[in-house]
Amino acid sequence: MDTGSRRQDRFGRWVLWSMWVLLIAYLVGLLAGSGPVFNGSLSLVTAGLPALLCWAAVLTAERGRTQLILVAAAMTAFAAGNTYFVLAGAATLPFPSLADIGYMLFYPLILAGLGVLAHRQHGDMRRSVLVDGAVGSLGAASVLAVLLSPVIASAGVWPPSPAALVSASYPLLDLLLVSVITGIAAARGLDVGRRWASLVLGLLIFAATDVIYAFQMSAGTYAFGTPLDAGWALGLTLVAVWAWTLARPGVTAGRPLSGVWTLAVPGAATVAGMTVLVLGTQVKISTPAVALAGVTLVLGTVRTQIASRQIGRIADLRRQASTDDLTGLPNRRALYAEASAHLVPGDGHRCALLLLDLDRFKEVNDSLGHDVGDLLLVQVGSRLSGQQRPGDLLARLGGDEFALLIEDAGHDEAVAAAARLQAVLARPFTLEGIAIETNVSIGIALFPDQGDTLKVLLRKADLAMYRAKSSRSGHHVFVGADDDHGDSRLRMMEDLRGALSSDELVLHYQPKIELGTGRVHGVEALVRWQHPSRGLLPPDAFLTLAEDVGLMRELTRIVMGKALDQAALWRARGTPLTVAVNMSPSTLIEADLPERIAAMLRARGLSASVLMLEITEDFLMEDRARARDILIRLRESGIRIAVDDFGTGYSSLAYLRDLPIDELKLDKSFVFPMADDARAAALVASIIELAHSLGVRMVAEGVEDAVAYDELTRYGCDEAQGFHLTRPLPAAALDAWLAARNAPAIAR
Repeated sequence: MDTGSRRQDRFGRWVLWSMWVLLIAYLVGLLAGSGPVFNGSLSLVTAGLPALLCWAAVLTAERGRTQLILVAAAMTAFAAGNTYFVLAGAATLPFPSLADIGYMLFYPLILAGLGVLAHRQHGDMRRSVLVDGAVGSLGAASVLAVLLSPVIASAGVWPPSPAALVSASYPLLDLLLVSVITGIAAARGLDVGRRWASLVLGLLIFAATDVIYAFQMSAGTYAFGTPLDAGWALGLTLVAVWAWTLARPGVTAGRPLSGVWTLAVPGAATVAGMTVLVLGTQVKISTPAVALAGVTLVLGTVRTQIASRQIGRIADLRRQASTDDLTGLPNRRALYAEASAHLVPGDGHRCALLLLDLDRFKEVNDSLGHDVGDLLLVQVGSRLSGQQRPGDLLARLGGDEFALLIEDAGHDEAVAAAARLQAVLARPFTLEGIAIETNVSIGIALFPDQGDTLKVLLRKADLAMYRAKSSRSGHHVFVGADDDHGDSRLRMMEDLRGALSSDELVLHYQPKIELGTGRVHGVEALVRWQHPSRGLLPPDAFLTLAEDVGLMRELTRIVMGKALDQAALWRARGTPLTVAVNMSPSTLIEADLPERIAAMLRARGLSASVLMLEITEDFLMEDRARARDILIRLRESGIRIAVDDFGTGYSSLAYLRDLPIDELKLDKSFVFPMADDARAAALVASIIELAHSLGVRMVAEGVEDAVAYDELTRYGCDEAQGFHLTRPLPAAALDAWLAARNAPAIAR
């Protein structure tokens, strides 16, 4: 606030306090019957100071200056009329007089100010608010028209005298003023300033004083200097207080009209209109009163219809707020709202909270589209609803997470329910002609043993669910150690994010030995994490976590970049080696994968044949059409494809015929028992023969001893890798191993 504004603020405060002090003195003087000089002087001052305060408000106003100017002009007009009335001799002044011009100008000016105030907010006000205001205005007008009928009728003699016209004009203007005030009070959401009650009360007091004055003038009983005169001063003072508060610098906007009062006014106005009409059947009342009451009832009926629709919309919004749009199940908000009725401590009262999360749901979304993913969630919700018992509470929390709160269930009952739900969801789903199988991981928390609020139970069930997911056990009941596991998981997740940005991932390489010649033509790149505090971590310690939190794409990009950098370095040294990189299903389903890999190869000047991608059977079988499209595009660019852990997935081998596969990597579970189990050895021999018959190379993993190595060589296996040959090594150590391995050949 600058110096001028502070000066205006101090002046306004001085006027405000002076106005109240002099008003009290004026009222005391009127009650005490002081002389006309004393009362007349205070009458001038108590009418003039509100006008002065309003003009001070105009000068300091930061907003709404137009309506304040109109209000100040109304106050000034009244003060001017009052000044003439007092100075010209109130007792001897004829009626009407010039004073009445000032008095009557007050009405259009104050109404114009209120009109500007309401008009500026008209665009932000709902239709129901406008109808409320109209109902309140017309209802009040109909009642006032009945009360003022004798005064209004005095102007009915034709031609009416000037005194009769002026005498009738005051109550008519008061009727209009009260109607507008009542409409303001009924308009919920209308912002008329912080002290809106001062405005409404001030104008009502002013109008009530005017009505009493009109009755007294009609009866010839009005006398200047009675306590009635203080009514105008008090009403003007309250209006001036509102104007000053509205305009003060730095004062925030007012609180819109709300609450029981604004709801009661339209209802009371409708009842008043009906009362007037009923009264009209018993006694004669004026035509304007009947007309106003009739319109009030019509608008009241309209308001009732609007209110009915609003109630319906509110009920619908409330239902939507607690319902999941996709599945129609209760949502998280509804779960919190209703769970309190279930989680009530008592003798023997038990509940179990099951938190369900679909495994690999992201792959469904990414491979088949979000529309198919939504269909899957709908069918999952339907199946879960079919297993819901009366009294249980089922909700979708969001994404692919569901919660089931089971009544009267302890540990054994919760585990049985989880197994039942797993079996129900294990049945294939048919989505747009595609059969999709999905698994679910379920975390279980028990009430009251493991928590007495939904928030605590959800947290513990969430920890248990992640334990079930990481162990692939299907379900897990929370135990105390899971808290430590949860904290450790969170720390590991944050550490992994940092590892990707801080270059903490390193690659080790395991060579693939050609069994016929003993030569090394390629290696498999295996990622490790050089953790700053936990040392070198194997992939099993963090790859599942990376998949769960959506970091696998970035991790794969880093691994492939490092592997191709090393391939370029080997090529530059004259010892070219192909590099095999493992690809997760979530990475393979990306539509732009072939183009991104091709760009990485071009950036390093490498041919596509230097790279082999190792994929799993699960990816091939979940969506064979999409897998075929991706693999064909990769194969057409010259990149070779290997199926990792062959024999551990689906039994169908049709993909060997339909898909562009270059290499099968026989899982170590087939290789380990070869030395002691003739049937296992025969099975390996058959698999190798099958691969060769389809034109596919065979690589054996997990070769741990010389017996397995010799047997695989005898069966015609193409390549082998395992600890018998060498463990995965860093690039420098692998170079030394290769040099030592090639030295005898060079010596010969």
